[in-house]
Amino acid sequence: MNRVPENITPGNLSEAERLAWLRLIRSENVGPVTFAELLKHAGSAQRALELLPDLARRGGKASRICPLEDAEAELDAHGRIGARLIGLHEPDYPQHLRHIDGPPPLLSVKGGTSALTRERMIAVVGARNASLSGRKLATRFAQGLGAEGFSIVSGLARGIDAAAHEASLQTGTIAVFAGGINVLYPPEHDRLLAAVLDTGGAVISEMPLGWKPRSRDFPRRNRLISGLSLGVIVIEAAKASGSLHTARYALEQNRDIFAVPGSPLDPRSEGANGLIRQGAALVSTTDDVLESLGGRLAPTLPFGRQFREENETAPLSRSEPDGKLRDRVLAALGPTPVDMDELIRFADGDARSVHVVLLELELAGRLERHRGNKISALM
Repeated sequence: MNRVPENITPGNLSEAERLAWLRLIRSENVGPVTFAELLKHAGSAQRALELLPDLARRGGKASRICPLEDAEAELDAHGRIGARLIGLHEPDYPQHLRHIDGPPPLLSVKGGTSALTRERMIAVVGARNASLSGRKLATRFAQGLGAEGFSIVSGLARGIDAAAHEASLQTGTIAVFAGGINVLYPPEHDRLLAAVLDTGGAVISEMPLGWKPRSRDFPRRNRLISGLSLGVIVIEAAKASGSLHTARYALEQNRDIFAVPGSPLDPRSEGANGLIRQGAALVSTTDDVLESLGGRLAPTLPFGRQFREENETAPLSRSEPDGKLRDRVLAALGPTPVDMDELIRFADGDARSVHVVLLELELAGRLERHRGNKISALM
């Protein structure tokens, strides 16, 4: 489980730390999980940047480090559009999102923070080609839960997403982008985006400014939608829709899943009806959601853990694994994902050294991480 690295101190990042964090997460082959591993073992983002070239070399390939001037330019660009980058342990970082596997080290945020820092958040997702009744239901849930103090989270897509955002403008709404926060998708939602920002809502993304979303970026976005929220309400989702991906992430993140039943004759309801058959809570009113959440309206999560700036373990550069361990790890990896714990047992080495080998391989672009703590080799 990779959540908040345990060697950082809650509080605001200094300018130098923010630049180092930004350079590290924007470096080649460094994702949220790798970032956390590097910070855990190196002790700081600046030290991790110093270790990156040697780690990637040991993995078999050079890795590009984000230049300082690129990070400075991105920070400046945020300032020019009235946006900011919020670090994982800073006060304005959404508290539930901290506790998912691989939380974004830095969130690109534009808009207000009141909706973003509430304990009560709930996601409303569903079909892009939603029916009129589906849109009405999304409006009803968003308005009702907004009146109860919930921020409404969605993806600013057509259909259900748009209806949920529109209905919660006055009570607090958060739009999660798959691309950069300055890349609107779909482009016809420019007025809705302006309304979200004008009423104190927020737009967030983990992607760089200017990033145009690809198909693979939407599942990453969906994990943030569910990770922000106490639960996910699914309305009119087809059998293989992105809304079901969001529901699966919610299940992995121990969030509640609510599904609104629909006609068995409507393919747009096939996914939501299927979730109900699999155990999702059937809901038709706001009261159904509130009753199901029960005492989890304001959960007590372990935010009070004390983190240390220094790392008590030895730096990576002082604990280089031997060649035989690398050979065993490489022999165990293939195109089929394997469980991390099984790999450590097979490699017959201490867990720390195996993690170092995996860091080397990932930074060299030879390793891919999968959901459920699984990894595979890139052939």
